[in-house]
Amino acid sequence: MRYLSPMTDKRELRAAMRAHRKELAGQSPEAAARAAAHVGDLPAGGIVAVYRAIGSELDADAVCMALERDGRELCLPVVVELDAPMIFRRWRFGDPLELDLAGVPAPLPLAEPVTPDLILTPLLAFDDAGGRLGQGGGYYDRTFAALPAARRIGLAYAGQQVDRLPLEGHDIRLHGVLTETGYTAARKV
Repeated sequence: MRYLSPMTDKRELRAAMRAHRKELAGQSPEAAARAAAHVGDLPAGGIVAVYRAIGSELDADAVCMALERDGRELCLPVVVELDAPMIFRRWRFGDPLELDLAGVPAPLPLAEPVTPDLILTPLLAFDDAGGRLGQGGGYYDRTFAALPAARRIGLAYAGQQVDRLPLEGHDIRLHGVLTETGYTAARKV
């Protein structure tokens, strides 16, 4: 677990954590498969929002396949409007994708819109109280606010955990995090 100064600027923190996540990705190529072995420990939910990894984000492919084997349906987030919550479209592993408004791979417009029970989200850093440091675009926080009943689960390398993240009023806490070491529920604050 890394210690962060409470005075760290979020831009600086994001840059440092991007570099750290890239190191972790290089050191732990099997982390995604190990995380997939723990999908049975995730909270209940029939429709699970996953993501298509970009850069050094923990690859969600093995988790997607494990969720499908577990009988859960998948969906992916889609940015259809900037500065608005994302929508979700049903998706099966291997279905065709196109880039959404944010340039992220997403299901085609003909895919059925759905509301997820669980939202797996990539992140740069997390703490044990559900704090999450994202990329800074606000897409997930806006979406979490619009879907308060959905369980919010980070998908990350265990080494991305920090002592405490500086959170602002718009930052919405996670319910837990799935890493290569297992699923851990967030500590109540």
